[in-house]
Amino acid sequence: MPPPDPESARWFAEHVQPHEPMLRAWLKRRFANQLDIDDLVQEAYVRVLRAREGGKLSSPKAFLFATARNLALDRLRRHEISRTDSLGEIDKLHVLDECAGVSETVARNQELALLTEAIQSLPARCRQILTLRKLYGLSQREIAERLGLSESTVSNQITIGIEKCTDFFAAHGDGPGSLR
Repeated sequence: MPPPDPESARWFAEHVQPHEPMLRAWLKRRFANQLDIDDLVQEAYVRVLRAREGGKLSSPKAFLFATARNLALDRLRRHEISRTDSLGEIDKLHVLDECAGVSETVARNQELALLTEAIQSLPARCRQILTLRKLYGLSQREIAERLGLSESTVSNQITIGIEKCTDFFAAHGDGPGSLR
């Protein structure tokens, strides 16, 4: 891939690169010692830049995380298949997974992208508090201590965040289930 032009480099530095620490932490939590995280991150970056060349990305962070997740799952699948030594082990391939079908998976991914976009639209402090509460499962007290705020401020910011996300979903069509 040729080096990006200055505009693409600026866009990448502003919209993608700031998410690298969170992406690496998420990948390490999900795929611990199974995959090369550095390689996954670099490949995800390449795919984000290629996608941007093809048109404007409305949610670069969501695209980055979805791309990294898909790359990781593809590599795990390939690794699982390459480990198979004989036809006697073919039943371990889980070819007929009893998981959600393609349409359900696509719908879930679209809902996740909409949720990510809604959260990204929140003011920085509100987004930080809502993320700590809903994604990391911290209590209001833990968030207040971590950020040096009162518990009532944390509670108010969570309420504001949920209301703004609800408004976002109303404006952009039906979104994910309730955040509550």
